Amino acid sequence: MIWGEGNPNGDIYVILDNPGAREDREGNPFVCGTRETLQQAIHEVNIPIDKVYVTFILKRRPTRAYEKTCTRSICIQHLKFQLEEHTPKLLICLGNVALQSFYDNEEITVKAWRQHWHEINGYPLATSYHPLAVRRNKHLFSYFLEDWKMVFDRWNKR
Repeated sequence: MIWGEGNPNGDIYVILDNPGAREDREGNPFVCGTRETLQQAIHEVNIPIDKVYVTFILKRRPTRAYEKTCTRSICIQHLKFQLEEHTPKLLICLGNVALQSFYDNEEITVKAWRQHWHEINGYPLATSYHPLAVRRNKHLFSYFLEDWKMVFDRWNKR
């Protein structure tokens, strides 16, 4: 099980879909592109890294085909427990899978929801593209950075 990385008592919880193959195999929460892209954006908008915790909807990488709806509904309970235990100030879902799983709604998309604050269970929530999508499509980085600036502005006003 990979619960997350960073400060679990941080103000900002970043929610991703699931760990990748290397993370699962090595037991490290975040390696390579995901970590680098996140750290670059967080650094560029001046959010102290100790204010951030990165976690997942699924707490381990799926190794074969699985019943997505059932598995996500079970795993989301772990995430809800993390949120209740640590009560972050802000949430940011990265990628459509994380956003749709968190809201239990496959119709919503990052593209439609980004640059707006939403609320779920009393938490302010923002959304942006998945860091690996940003790495693959360099033109998305400016949008990714805009979204992180919006997070910084709200965090900085608290």
